[in-house]
Amino acid sequence: MGKLNIISWFDKSTVKHLRFPFSFHLMPVFLFALSQAGTINWKNTTLAFLILHILIYPSSNGYNSYQDKDETSIGGLKYPPKVSENLFYVTLLFDLAGIVLALLVSLNFSLFVFLYVLISRAYSYRKLRLKKYAIIGFLTVFIFQGAFSYLMVSSALTEFSFALFFTANNLICMSVASLFIGSVYPLTQIYQHQSDKKDGVTTISYKLGYFGTFVFSSVMFGIASALLYYYFDKKDQIIALILFFTLMFPVVIRLLFWFNKVRKDSMHANFENTMRMNLMASACMNAYFFILILNRSFNWF
Repeated sequence: MGKLNIISWFDKSTVKHLRFPFSFHLMPVFLFALSQAGTINWKNTTLAFLILHILIYPSSNGYNSYQDKDETSIGGLKYPPKVSENLFYVTLLFDLAGIVLALLVSLNFSLFVFLYVLISRAYSYRKLRLKKYAIIGFLTVFIFQGAFSYLMVSSALTEFSFALFFTANNLICMSVASLFIGSVYPLTQIYQHQSDKKDGVTTISYKLGYFGTFVFSSVMFGIASALLYYYFDKKDQIIALILFFTLMFPVVIRLLFWFNKVRKDSMHANFENTMRMNLMASACMNAYFFILILNRSFNWF
């Protein structure tokens, strides 16, 4: 019997399709949950962060690439290399490792990770392919990368109980997480209308059109901001609100500038502009929630 050589699975193409840097764009939900958690178990928090951002999220990226066999630009890869069979085995390895390691955090966290993996695969798997339906695909990402991820992360950070978790504050935070994801997700599809259509995928952005995508994303962001305002105003954390609007101001200006260019010429709805917009939004969000986390220790405001 031949010797199993797992190292050989990690060929150059496979590593690229895992798109490790893209986990940066999913980090705001983790940092948001961390910034609002009670007494934090830092050992579990560190392990949960590594499980999600080094194993589970890259595996989801890779499995999506394996199913799509993209030849045009995808999130994080302008020129995706040809997919090899190794990619499937690596995603399976990462998912299994993530689920097992999550048991070291808690049974609840492991079950949540397992459910996230199932939904992620159902989103891309050719025989289910939730992503090919505009509304279902949007709601899958809206719920599971937003509210569910907030719940999943929260279960790892501190003592968790279903009976105690679903307070008004946590429900608001889960809603905010989903709304922020919902504001960004359609914009990440805006340059893929033709390639998605060719692959039989009807995205929410394609349904909305270029103008509608910008309007829809702006509305989602506006509702999220209003909820966040209500949340922090109720907690009498006015400085947190001022900081949020200060850090988000460049994002809004960039979005308006990009929208104006696309309105004049749809060619500006391209990969480069999408990735720049996504990077700026993620960087500002991560910075904001990171400052809130630091404030827990230094009590700046």
